[in-house]
Amino acid sequence: MSNQLSDLLDAWLNARHDAQWVLGTVYRTEGPAYRKAGAMMLVNGLGQQFGLLSGGCLESDIVRNARRVMLSGKPLTLVYDGSDEDDLSFRLGIGCGGKVYIMLQPLSEDNDLDLPAVAAALGKRQPGVYYQQIGGRLARFQAGKAGQTRELRLLQRSRIDDGWLVTPILPEPHLLVVGGGLDARPLVRIAKTLGWQVTLADPRPANARAEHFPDADRVLRDIGQLGRYALEHSVDAAVLMAHNIDLDARGLRHLHDSGLKHIALLGPRHRFHQVLERAELRENELGCPVSGPAGLPIGGQLPESIALSILAECHAVLHRQAESARLQAVVQ
Repeated sequence: MSNQLSDLLDAWLNARHDAQWVLGTVYRTEGPAYRKAGAMMLVNGLGQQFGLLSGGCLESDIVRNARRVMLSGKPLTLVYDGSDEDDLSFRLGIGCGGKVYIMLQPLSEDNDLDLPAVAAALGKRQPGVYYQQIGGRLARFQAGKAGQTRELRLLQRSRIDDGWLVTPILPEPHLLVVGGGLDARPLVRIAKTLGWQVTLADPRPANARAEHFPDADRVLRDIGQLGRYALEHSVDAAVLMAHNIDLDARGLRHLHDSGLKHIALLGPRHRFHQVLERAELRENELGCPVSGPAGLPIGGQLPESIALSILAECHAVLHRQAESARLQAVVQ
């Protein structure tokens, strides 16, 4: 499983009655830190942990303190100072050198911290805002309304407001891959390792076969409906890698104005122009950024390296856009 919040919540929901559970959350950081405010992990009485609040150096002590919370039933706040030689985190070898503030909240039958509502919203790819009382037992989730996704993306980072941690909850990226050939296999596999939702589309019967893509969340055969699908299922980015100019052109024609934030087109620059021509589009008419050739220039030649470069570029574009939007909102 990945460290995406939706996966952590799935693990908890599937075993919430089998053991005691504690929710751990970073609510503040000072200086460099591996995870930022709003990062969450879940710990149960069986010694299992789901998610990370550091690079792995603090987790054993966090789990130890989570057991204390299970015994007492009371919330607990912790501070790890990586710059203080007398602090436990320094002795544990925390490498970032910053200060991390963490709260541990017990979960029970009577108080589930509104996590089922968070999980339900993520399952529907619905954004929202999660409120946690710092050092207390209270938490609530407010689901976003239609048209509110942009505002929540502008928040992007958690903040403290009158003793409450306010965290924007956004679904993990949804990637659409057009083309189900051999080189699409590592792309889908790595994207799922990142915890992304992945849809695969290819009308050719010999391609995108289920046994070759066990990680894909869905396989589509009708690429004429890709634009509508992208809108209805909140697709964030697409990779066109059908190795067929006509199929890539059809994909581009249907997807470029369907609300995506990034499209990557496999192949050299002259092929990009061929696809544009076949799609009867001009570059200045494209409704979203399209990179062609796809991927960052990391020097890879094998399918795995090419998949890594494509996903690295996609990841950078999605996060850079969110950060730019956040900074723009702050300036305004």
